[in-house]
Amino acid sequence: MSEKIYTDYLIIGSGVAGLRAAIELGSHGNVLVATKDLPTESSTEYAQGGVAVALSDEDEIGIHFEDTIKAGDGLCNEEAVKILVSEGPERIMELINWGAEFDKEGSKLAFTLEAAHSRKRILHAHGDSTGREIERVLINKVSSLERVTKASFTMAVDLIVEEGRCYGALLLKGDKIIKCFSKVTVLATGGAGQVYARTTNPKVCTGDGMAMAFRAGAHLKDMEFVQFHPTALYAPGIPAFLLSEALRGEGARLRNINGELFMKNYHHLGELAPRDVVSRSIISEMVKTKSTHVYLDMTHLEENFIKKRFPSIYSTCLRFNFDITKQWIPVSPAAHFIMGGVETDVWGRTNIEGLFAAGEVACTGVHGANRLASNSLLEGLVYGYRAACAASEYAYRRQNISNSFESKIDSIEASEISKMREELRQTMWEKVGVIRCGKSLSQAKTKIIPIYEKMTEKFFIDPYTIELKNMVVVGLMITEAALARKNSVGAHYRTDYREKLPGWEKHLRIRKKDTTVEVF
Repeated sequence: MSEKIYTDYLIIGSGVAGLRAAIELGSHGNVLVATKDLPTESSTEYAQGGVAVALSDEDEIGIHFEDTIKAGDGLCNEEAVKILVSEGPERIMELINWGAEFDKEGSKLAFTLEAAHSRKRILHAHGDSTGREIERVLINKVSSLERVTKASFTMAVDLIVEEGRCYGALLLKGDKIIKCFSKVTVLATGGAGQVYARTTNPKVCTGDGMAMAFRAGAHLKDMEFVQFHPTALYAPGIPAFLLSEALRGEGARLRNINGELFMKNYHHLGELAPRDVVSRSIISEMVKTKSTHVYLDMTHLEENFIKKRFPSIYSTCLRFNFDITKQWIPVSPAAHFIMGGVETDVWGRTNIEGLFAAGEVACTGVHGANRLASNSLLEGLVYGYRAACAASEYAYRRQNISNSFESKIDSIEASEISKMREELRQTMWEKVGVIRCGKSLSQAKTKIIPIYEKMTEKFFIDPYTIELKNMVVVGLMITEAALARKNSVGAHYRTDYREKLPGWEKHLRIRKKDTTVEVF
């Protein structure tokens, strides 16, 4: 079964970038926000640490700019960073005017410190529920707009593209294919952490937007740069629950399996070193001590402070029988954020006319080779707004068209899908993880290619199968880019190329070529 629908603006994804775009576009035409789960199920909801913004008395936009550039390890798009840090305060004040309740000290906003920030600039809400608070405000605002419609449990399958122009997307709701035609399509599908066996990302983060854009002919950039969060809960049978960097900002310390503090052996900033350094240090310590984890120790901090500052983390860990006020918590790294994505300019435009992207799915180059902590929520707000501004301007110059779409529906046994999915995720974790080399990456490619060939060029209407089709595309692109970058920079670390060798400044792009991937 299939049907056709028409809208002015189709937004795929309902995280911070998609919602902010919807708010801006709601005054320009009819907007459909399609999301494959509940509107609240995105990385935004799980963002604990906070949002970085230069609003405190001790901070300046220029200092935030320099910290972001430094974290990006020489590969940031400076124009994109200037936009982020200079427009960020306006977007945050906008949220406050809409009812966002950020934590305060007296009558002033409260700011905290995170790794690689030289000033206290991290705003937080309800202790460690910043993303949820921002999401609450944005959803309330969207709900007040008459011309914005939310479509839950509606999965985007593929983009409708003809002769280099996007005309909408094929959506799947239940067993029904919906051909949604739009003047403009905005990808805001978030990241791809589920490509890895161990990730802090929710289950919806399967790289859908990146894979759809790739299949449609869009360019992707910086795919080798995957950020691994150093401290995710480690316990058999328990999800890799994120233990925010803000814990270390407030004084939490890392100990190895023997109880020894070790971070000063790796970096002069200790626990507040950049994320990639902390992640590699933890992996090195695990190898040295032949262990599966290290410990995060907060027991020296005041109990009531911990409960008040980190209520969500405290209660979640307690649910898994860990009391962070009294116990060292077992942790190890987990895939957290991808700096790469669909290549866009600073207005969210892709190389496909009529297709825009914002948030984690996009790559403006704002994060360079390594994202500065807590810049991602700000990115979603700033670039979701900017993509919407450019999208509304573009929409006035074009009309919808009709399109005929017919395809044979393929299927694969559920047990085989589960097996291939697990094999992909384990391969990515073991071979394309925190520490890489040419041998491990080549081994990964050998294992991924057969799955890719089995899934590509086929049309599925089972969400779980569609996700695998998307995941294997993203996994292959990360692997190909990591193989092509024969140097170490930012979050990309190769033991066979430990230094920034000549040519390291080049950004790697990926596009579809025939039935495979081309890095250029």
